[in-house]
Amino acid sequence: MSLGSIFDIAGSGMTAQSLRLNTTASNIANAETASSSIDTTYRARKPVFAAIQQQMLNPDQRHLPLLSEEGQASAGVRVEGIVESDAELQMRYEPDHPAANEEGYVYYPNVNVVEEMADMMSSSRSFQMNVDVMNTAKSMMQRILTLGQQ
Repeated sequence: MSLGSIFDIAGSGMTAQSLRLNTTASNIANAETASSSIDTTYRARKPVFAAIQQQMLNPDQRHLPLLSEEGQASAGVRVEGIVESDAELQMRYEPDHPAANEEGYVYYPNVNVVEEMADMMSSSRSFQMNVDVMNTAKSMMQRILTLGQQ
């Protein structure tokens, strides 16, 4: 693996953490959204990541470039998709609420705001770590370029 490939790996991590931060923000924004039915109630969403290690798994391909012909990274993090939580929705008895059903119940999302805040802090720190990796790699490359000048 070359020093230049670090930028692609850290970049894929930053993209993944950015998506994680966006889904967390969406969950928090919809945490208190009321609905009159189970089917229309917002459900918490979580991104699913997968590590990409093509070159590490197949030693014969170590000489191949980090990006494939399709522009996909062959090392780093890939977003597999976004899944909805199957945790139970909150059902509250609020007969005066405008969104209450015939029995007087209102359905609220299965979003745990404390858990979402912890996810937000974790994704923000992971993003910052990838930025630090990129800055360190950039600094190393700049020092390599100055080696021949002395």
